[in-house]
Amino acid sequence: MRRWVLAIILGFILLAGGALGATVWLRSTLAQPGPLPVAKAIVVPRGGTEALAHALAEAGIIDNTLLFRAAAWISRDRGPLRAAEFAFPARASIDEVLSILRTARPVEHKVTLAEGLTAVQMRAVLARADALTGKVPDFPDGSVLPETYSYEYGTSAAAIVARAQAAMDRALNIAWTGRAPNLPLDNPREALILASIVERETAKPAERPHIAAVYLNRLREGMRLQADPTVVYAVSGGTGILDRPLSKTDLARDNPFNTYRNAGLPPGPICSPSVASLDAVLHPAASDDLYFVADGTGGHTFSRTLDTHEAAVARWRALAPRPAHGSPD
Repeated sequence: MRRWVLAIILGFILLAGGALGATVWLRSTLAQPGPLPVAKAIVVPRGGTEALAHALAEAGIIDNTLLFRAAAWISRDRGPLRAAEFAFPARASIDEVLSILRTARPVEHKVTLAEGLTAVQMRAVLARADALTGKVPDFPDGSVLPETYSYEYGTSAAAIVARAQAAMDRALNIAWTGRAPNLPLDNPREALILASIVERETAKPAERPHIAAVYLNRLREGMRLQADPTVVYAVSGGTGILDRPLSKTDLARDNPFNTYRNAGLPPGPICSPSVASLDAVLHPAASDDLYFVADGTGGHTFSRTLDTHEAAVARWRALAPRPAHGSPD
C-alpha cells in the first residue's frame, strides 16, 4: 500500500478521534464486533493486503476495507498475513481477523481411507474429498495404510496417497520385523497379501488371529486357501463389491486370484488391510484348525477336521438357506 494512501486514512482517523484520543478511538474501533452473522471458513487468497481485504469483505467478514488495510499496515510488525483456509467466528472484530490471519492454524480437513477397501474404492473416496486438488493417482491394492489423514485446503490427492503409502511401508516393516517364528511366509509382501484376505473375511476383530491361523495352517499343509474374498475380487474386476452370492461358476472361474483353483497365495493383495490384520497374520492364534464357516451371528465356527466342518456347514445352511461360502471348505 502506498504511503500517501495510508497518510490519508490515518488523517481521517485523527480527525475522527482527535489527536489526543486517536489511539484510544482506533483501538476501540478495531475491537468492535464485525458484520459476520455466523462462524464461517473461507480460503484467503494470495496477494497483497488490498486483495485480501476485498476477499474478506466479499465473504462478509469485514465491512470497512480501508480501515482493515490501515490496521494491517499499522500492526505489520506483528507478522505477515497468511494465505490459507481460516475459520472466522461470528462477529469477529478487525483485531480478531488480523490475529487469525497471522497466528491461527489453517482449517484442518480429514479423509478416511477405511480398512478393507480396495484401491478402486479408495480412489473414489479421495475423488470426493472437496478440499483436495489434482487428479487421484493410480495405486495398487494394499499399498496404502487405512487411516484418517488430516490435510489443509489445496493439498493434492497425490500427496495424500504418498503419505498413505509411506505409512503402509513403515507399518509393514515394523510388523514383519516383530513377527512370530516359523511362519510359512517368505517376505513382507506375502504377509500383506494374507492380511488383506483376513481383513475381508471377518467383521469381528477378535477373530482375525484365528482366521489367520487357519490360512497359515493350510499353507503349511499344502492345501488351497479357498478364500471367498479372493473370488469376489476376481469376479468383481478388482472392485471387491459383488451384489449377489458367489456361484459354483464363480468358484470355478480361471483367474489368478481364485484360491479355489490355484494353490498358495494370490498374486497380490485384494484390499488394504489394517495394522490389526497384519499383526494377526504375523502373530496368529495357537490353533491347528483348517476350516471355518459362518455361524449366523457375524462370527465363524472353526474346525480341525473335514467331518466337523461339514456338520458346521449343515447347521449354517439350516439357519440361512443360501450358499455357505466365505470360509475354507
